[in-house]
Amino acid sequence: SVWHQINLPIMNIFRLLGDMSHLAGIVLLLHKIWTSRSVSGISGKSQVCFCLVFLTRYLDMFTSFVSLYNTLMKLFFISSSIATVFMMYGRFKSSYDSNHDTFELKFLIAPAALLALVANHEFSFLEVLWTFSIYLESVAILPQLFLITKTGEAETITSHYLFALGAYRGLYVFNWIYRYFAEGYLDLIVVMSGCLQTCLYADFFYLYVTKVLSGRRISLPA
Repeated sequence: SVWHQINLPIMNIFRLLGDMSHLAGIVLLLHKIWTSRSVSGISGKSQVCFCLVFLTRYLDMFTSFVSLYNTLMKLFFISSSIATVFMMYGRFKSSYDSNHDTFELKFLIAPAALLALVANHEFSFLEVLWTFSIYLESVAILPQLFLITKTGEAETITSHYLFALGAYRGLYVFNWIYRYFAEGYLDLIVVMSGCLQTCLYADFFYLYVTKVLSGRRISLPA
């Protein structure tokens, strides 16, 4: 299957930094939730999407072994996403802002599923699920950005979390460029989806640099 190739190349600096940025973002989110005992300002809809992304993408963990690093990262992303969803809708549900977190997930999940069925590398169960995870991840942050727009602001720690996720995608763009020139590898499904996801963070990056780094909260007209 073509999708297994993603895990095989030599770990280059861009992919490593991207992975560390992704890891840092999730750790920041978990730290914010646990220390504040609150999920205020966090979109449960986005977290459900990310949970679906990891659960459908990393099923290969049960069929093939790439490396200890690879397996540990997959286990972390799966377990942390499940834990986040549990805290959002379980332990700290009372602080969840459901009145503003109103983005309809069907507008993200259904198109991603349909596209995965018609535009994939190989029409097999695991391949379609992997492709679905790529498409869904590209738009999974939309409910979070929608929530920030509706509330008018984002807490500093939430902003750091979002910046780390955006940096992860941005660094992976360089990873793909590196792999294309160094290995001749190019996956258009991954690249196109990743570029879309990076573009969704563009406005947020500007606000992060101009406001958060100068000590102010991100605020938007609600």
